[in-house]
Amino acid sequence: MDHHHFLLHKPHGFLSQFIYEKKRTKRLLGELYSFPEGTMAIGRLDEDSEGLLLLTTDGMMSEIVRAKSVEKEYYAQVDGLITDEAIEQLQKGVEIGFKGIRYVTKPCQAKRIIELPDFIGAGRKIRDERHGPTSWVSITVTEGKFRQVRKMTAAAGFPTLRLVRVRIGNTFLAGISAGEVKEVTSFDL
Repeated sequence: MDHHHFLLHKPHGFLSQFIYEKKRTKRLLGELYSFPEGTMAIGRLDEDSEGLLLLTTDGMMSEIVRAKSVEKEYYAQVDGLITDEAIEQLQKGVEIGFKGIRYVTKPCQAKRIIELPDFIGAGRKIRDERHGPTSWVSITVTEGKFRQVRKMTAAAGFPTLRLVRVRIGNTFLAGISAGEVKEVTSFDL
């Protein structure tokens, strides 16, 4: 059987799934593209997050991408001007809650972003400038706990206002507009 692989720039406001059976209406991935039957998202981005999402009809590929050896890079717009101390905390690991227990994140790469690349786009309006400054940080992890990056920045004292996944392995978001889907022959991990 030939499998299909897709890159998607998931916009804000969509769930990373095709079926939602609760009462409230939610926007789903099937609204963005006519995916073949059996397509699944590899990993998730929450409804409020944006960025690179890989989709496939191959369950084995899903296991490969979710492996701890594959880096996932996020750009987080945070509340306030992030400090060197906070970046160092993120790099060393911070304590977050996960399934009701305390968990210390694995060491990761974190750095301040001075100039945001064009492919991030303006996004939705987060808040008015009179509520104080914001800044951007790049965080690269190899694990993926529930809402982990948001919890990490909050633990370092800088809550996330906007979160964009920009890279999975060697596959980048650059060149894909919000809501755009590209079919590819394989993923560059």
